[in-house]
Amino acid sequence: MKSISVLKSGALALSLLATGVMAAVSPQEAAQLGTTLTPLGAEKAGNADGSIPEWTGGLKPGAAPVDGKGFLGDPFAGEKPLFVITKDNVDQYKSKLTPGQQAMFKRYPDSYKIPVYPSHRTASAPQNIYDAAKKSAVTVELANGGNSLANFTDTRYYAFPIPKSGVEVYWNHITRYRGANLQRFTAQAAPQTDGSYAVVKATDQNSFPQFMDGVDPAEAKNVLFYYIFAVTGPARLAGTVAMAHETIDQVAEPRKSWIYNAGQRRVRRAPELAYDAPGQASDGMRTSDNADMMNGAPDRYDWKLIGKQELYIPYNNYKLQSPSVKYDDIIKKGHINQDLTRYELHRVWHVQATLKAGERHIYAKRDMYFDEDTWQIVEVDHYDGRGQLWRVGENFTYSNYEQNLSAPAAQSFYDLIAGRYIVAAMSNEEKHAPQFGMRTKMADFTPAALRNAGVR
Repeated sequence: MKSISVLKSGALALSLLATGVMAAVSPQEAAQLGTTLTPLGAEKAGNADGSIPEWTGGLKPGAAPVDGKGFLGDPFAGEKPLFVITKDNVDQYKSKLTPGQQAMFKRYPDSYKIPVYPSHRTASAPQNIYDAAKKSAVTVELANGGNSLANFTDTRYYAFPIPKSGVEVYWNHITRYRGANLQRFTAQAAPQTDGSYAVVKATDQNSFPQFMDGVDPAEAKNVLFYYIFAVTGPARLAGTVAMAHETIDQVAEPRKSWIYNAGQRRVRRAPELAYDAPGQASDGMRTSDNADMMNGAPDRYDWKLIGKQELYIPYNNYKLQSPSVKYDDIIKKGHINQDLTRYELHRVWHVQATLKAGERHIYAKRDMYFDEDTWQIVEVDHYDGRGQLWRVGENFTYSNYEQNLSAPAAQSFYDLIAGRYIVAAMSNEEKHAPQFGMRTKMADFTPAALRNAGVR
């Protein structure tokens, strides 16, 4: 009987491979969500010594005062660091630091530091999102070799809250809850090696088919969201606008993207806005798929799930998103001002993506670390074709307790070889904090509308 069972299991596995679909988890396994696991799949319990607490639901609306422009107050403003990691004591904490973090201490020994604070599991999401994640667990499947999702459009969130592979963890990052439609006024800068910089300002919009009017359900079936990024300053760059229809299966249907060039006054298709093409207005300091730490199709990489570990990661960075902090306070020579950052001990999923034979990308390997409570990438190490650690990415997140989601106060990519970096997703000096929940229409995300968005 045992051999028959093995044969049946093998036949099932071959059948799934033949159809390109990998099964979801069983209802019995999914029952862990909301019991031993959080509703999104993290371990609900704390760690053995209590330095990582139990998850008890996250922060709730009203956790701290919100100012007139929508910037959030800091629920932990009175806390002091437990300790600060510097070049002098980094060896003591190496087991809880990524290779990239350790490399930053070597590259900038006299200025780089990591202030470690008490850990707070502040992540939360609305109940309907928890319900969607539980449904995803038993219905959503990998298809086409992991490059697309089957049975996803009915849930649209957290494809694999109980992941079994590295690419499933990545899909959770891609399909995580980001709020309803979002508009941000943002700033980014790519300082020179001497610390001099110019701020690039932009507005961006994310709209999701389920929160839009005039969307053709058939056309939107393979669309995750619609996106516009419009540069508003400095004057030499203002008016350049990029737009993308972010598809779920980008191998079968590549991301649809367009760009409006203010100098040429014309809209053109821009299929190059993907993979390792230079990021918009980034001075070559990040790739297109470095936006949101990593985005887009997983098809050029082989994915390996290394496992879980405890790391000191950027977390609850309310100080870094405060309107009382100016860009000049943040942007410093070599790296951002680490005195404004906050790190905590949390569990992460470690996933390694290695470039497939015959594929092309400037990053030959990416070691990514995903926060277990939010599925956001919080740390990423990029290696070049020689196997040398090249760029280190850090995502300085905080919990938006008014919207029940996690968001970046800033995102940085450090080039260890060039000695330069880019810091993006800042809003401190802008006219409003990120705004959520507006209703949008499909007509705003067409090539015809793109030219109007770029008029100076």
